Amino acid sequence: MAKGEKRAVRRRIVNAYVSSVISISLVLLLVGVASLLLVNARSVSDYFKENMQVSVMLKPDVSDEEAARFQTALENMSFIRNSEFISRERGASEMAELLGDDFLRVFDTAPIPVSIDVTLDADYVSADSLEVVKKAVSASPLVDEVVYQQSLVEALNANLSKISSVLAIFIALLLFISFVLINNTVRLSVFDRRFSIHTMKMVGATRGFIRAPFLVQALFQGLFSAILAIIMLLAILFVVRSEFVQLFEIFRMELLLSVMGIVTVCGVAICMTSTLFVVNRLISLNKDELYF
Repeated sequence: MAKGEKRAVRRRIVNAYVSSVISISLVLLLVGVASLLLVNARSVSDYFKENMQVSVMLKPDVSDEEAARFQTALENMSFIRNSEFISRERGASEMAELLGDDFLRVFDTAPIPVSIDVTLDADYVSADSLEVVKKAVSASPLVDEVVYQQSLVEALNANLSKISSVLAIFIALLLFISFVLINNTVRLSVFDRRFSIHTMKMVGATRGFIRAPFLVQALFQGLFSAILAIIMLLAILFVVRSEFVQLFEIFRMELLLSVMGIVTVCGVAICMTSTLFVVNRLISLNKDELYF
């Protein structure tokens, strides 16, 4: 083979390898995004639950000083995440903004009691747990009523459960599509070398000896693709962080290492598995079947 032909073949192999790495990296990028959503699903759920307010309405004769002491007692309860004191003046102001000043003029005294808005730990935002919380808080003689939106709690838990199920199905489909796409990419790359495989088989090379260089190449191909996908994912997160700062208050970025691990394992595993299947099939072909 002339030097020009060798360079052309070498260039074609390099181009095929580079295009394969890029294609696999793009697929792994989707896997990385889906994995980031998966590992942070609990954080997103907890964020919405811990921002749902429960209003503790105090009795009309409770003074601000008594309410402040009771607020301190509430904050010492294990299920209370944080609390906010709502004075009569603030409550009246908010009611006036909502219903208008004319509504409040019909009363001799402001009908708005002192209240404390609390948020709970996410584990307690469920129908059964909220009943336990309500009983514990209502045990105080200062408490007139504990108010929360039961329908909102039920809708929140139901919707989060549905979102988790849909996300799980989406990730499963994405992994299947990823395997198919990467398998096709690897198959095309290895298939170009079918004549080399046949030559090695003709001179007596064992299946393990023939597979070894292809599996090593698949290992590095998976690693390079995963590294490129991780770099693209980090770049996307950097851009998103500059635009949506609040999103990073929900996501636990320490789990990013887990996402990197998932992307790397998927890249290496799928590349090596696909290469193994393709090489085994090509080893089994006879000379006539190599041309089809």
